[in-house]
Amino acid sequence: MTRFREFRRIAPLVVGLMFVSVSAVSLRPARASLPPGTPPPTFGNPLNITNRYQPFQPGGVKVYRGTKGKTRQVVVDLYRTDTRTFRLNSRNVECRILQEIAFENGQLVESSLNFFAQADDGTVYYFGEIVDIFENGVITSHEGSWLVGGPQGSDPPETATATKATVFMPANPELGDIFKQEDLPKVVDETDEVVGVGVTVTVEAGRFEDTIQILETSNLEPGTETKWYAPGVGVVQSTAKGEKLELISSTLRSP
Repeated sequence: MTRFREFRRIAPLVVGLMFVSVSAVSLRPARASLPPGTPPPTFGNPLNITNRYQPFQPGGVKVYRGTKGKTRQVVVDLYRTDTRTFRLNSRNVECRILQEIAFENGQLVESSLNFFAQADDGTVYYFGEIVDIFENGVITSHEGSWLVGGPQGSDPPETATATKATVFMPANPELGDIFKQEDLPKVVDETDEVVGVGVTVTVEAGRFEDTIQILETSNLEPGTETKWYAPGVGVVQSTAKGEKLELISSTLRSP
């Protein structure tokens, strides 16, 4: 029961945020196209995200706890039931919304809306995120916000415009695979490499087998971050220099 104590403490705030967008989600399709010569993904049923290492279960909740230096961290992932439509390759693509809420020493510091769709081959694509950064309960920045097609409606006007969706998780990730979850120079950049497969990870939420280990690097900042993704659950642990975050409870479960 101790692993749920932290979640119970922040539950009232979490429940409130489940039904309110950090920034209002526009339903107008955003426009974008893939670079010439790139085979475009097809999205016959984009909301059915069944990727083994990046699943999406609407209404699901995951809670992480850890430290950043001497700072206590809690991160809550809300798998929302609402969606947003983007325009990609002259077609509308409906995306699921993952809301990530971060607390430091009990104070809300960041909340973001992240947009995902699964292509017909099982690859999960990332259509961007809207970021709200808080200080003393007030939004002070939207740094890191970007969207396929750029901002629409009530999106923060400083949101950067991307012309393509990025690969967030390959359909069948293998050792040595390299892909970019974020690829917008001077705004967001992340290169991901699968450096381990078949790894067993034990965290407060339980023991997870057959995880994949992914190393993240960026041209925009030094250092690296390592994440472990478990089948049917997604990220269960992440580490960086002086930082560690691990899953303490989840409604998503391994198949």
